[in-house]
Amino acid sequence: MTERDAEASGLARLAGLIADETRAACLLALLDGRAWTAGELARHAGVAASTLSEHLGKLVAGGLLAEERQGRHRYVRLADDRVAQLVEDLAAQVAPEAAARRPRTLRASSAGSAMARGRTCYDHLAGRLGIAVTDALTGRGLLRQDTGFALTDAGLGWFEATGIPLRPTGRRPLARACLDWTERRPHLAGVAGAALCRHALDTGWCVRIGSERAVKVTPAGERALSELLGIRAAALR
Repeated sequence: MTERDAEASGLARLAGLIADETRAACLLALLDGRAWTAGELARHAGVAASTLSEHLGKLVAGGLLAEERQGRHRYVRLADDRVAQLVEDLAAQVAPEAAARRPRTLRASSAGSAMARGRTCYDHLAGRLGIAVTDALTGRGLLRQDTGFALTDAGLGWFEATGIPLRPTGRRPLARACLDWTERRPHLAGVAGAALCRHALDTGWCVRIGSERAVKVTPAGERALSELLGIRAAALR
């Protein structure tokens, strides 16, 4: 088998792993960056636990999920940020079609609105909240978008002064653009995006709501984002 044949075969296997509605539902759920039990994912996907276990085995074997056990509980999470980027980028390609379908219930409509307003995308902020933060960083000269996302010297200083440590690990870039599937524009990801999101949750600027990835900016968060980045509270609601 030639190198090109091997690459084609590998890509086909990867596509096959994702090309199943149950497995795709699991991958999307795990974009919240947390570890889920097999039972939780089974209920989320609406399938039997035995069926879900088979799907998880394939995703773990394929390198898309990482698995850990605590007692009799089996937890899985996305293998790394590269898998999260792949899933989010693929979701962005089908989002316009999904958005065209009207929610069938008031609860679904409310959940969709909350996700569009603000959510986590694996480990960074997305939705209108993520875009507002990204635009504010760019407008203040802390982030450049002209040749790909990059923090400026002023941006590095801002993170340090704000008490948000940046700890690069492995090959993950300090700043990366991630296409937002509801806003159709890029928001900040990478080490900086993850650090900012973690700080926002740890300090109570944002809180998780519901059972999905939605987050809500608190009054303390509105004040902090206004003082630090000049973001108006109305843009966060």
